[in-house]
Amino acid sequence: MTTPLKIIDSHLHVWANEQEASSNFPYAPGQEPPESLRNQACTSCLLQQMDKSGVDGALIVQPINHKFDHSYVTSAIQTHPTHFKGMFLHDPSMTEADAISTLDDLALAGFCGVRFNPYLWPKTNDDSWGKMSQGAGLEVYKRCGELHMPVGVMCFQGLSLHYDDIVTLLEASPKTTMILDHLAFTSLDNDETFQQLLQLAEYKQVMVKISALFRLKDSSPYNRVRTERFEPLLRAFGKDRLMFGTDFPFVLEEPESYGGMVERVKSWVESDESVCNALFYETAERAFGPWGTTTPSKVGEPKLS
Repeated sequence: MTTPLKIIDSHLHVWANEQEASSNFPYAPGQEPPESLRNQACTSCLLQQMDKSGVDGALIVQPINHKFDHSYVTSAIQTHPTHFKGMFLHDPSMTEADAISTLDDLALAGFCGVRFNPYLWPKTNDDSWGKMSQGAGLEVYKRCGELHMPVGVMCFQGLSLHYDDIVTLLEASPKTTMILDHLAFTSLDNDETFQQLLQLAEYKQVMVKISALFRLKDSSPYNRVRTERFEPLLRAFGKDRLMFGTDFPFVLEEPESYGGMVERVKSWVESDESVCNALFYETAERAFGPWGTTTPSKVGEPKLS
């Protein structure tokens, strides 16, 4: 009998529904979730989607809707420790000492990664922000290397805006694993930016999330994303540096919805068991530690082929 494929969703969000927000877990001011998804992204909603789709575990990335209040995600992790791990959101306004202290505290609370959102750094002009690779950001990045905690970077407005800053981080702390969200937002209308992503393959500590396909200016069934983005990334980075994610709850508004997106990407790789296993769980577990156990384990640096 064939063993069922273990599936880890390496990128999704949860936030409080309206009832939870009104009682214990308020939204950050001005960061209320979109009305269409406001009551679709609570922890129980996610668990239902995972159960229906055969997804075994997930990495919850702290949503902007709760900003730097990690209590809702912490509750999800601690209530469902075999299903969830967490990636917290770094606060660029903190002093170096406070940022390192927060990092250490949240690591003890069950978070196994840190998200850098470059647009939370102070804006310096129309298309530039303060450097992630300076001050407290750099020290947190280095500390993550010591703790074997990957740092995820969200280049929502384009990789090219942050390429030099990313390279500076990579060279300042080679032992820190960096994970680029959503294929680094390398839209299909910008091959020059995609070439920059391919160049980052030379840094063996870089991984890429194959997630949020709908953010790359393609539509279902995402054939161009497969042939023009995923397959070149597989050749450049290898199977051990790519991981699957859905970007729940936003995927719910796409034709595939949650389970359909799992099946869509699975269809790309199911003919090659080693690639399928790496994409759907091995890479994520090498970066963040194994799912399915209540005993915290120290996450290690990625094993590369």
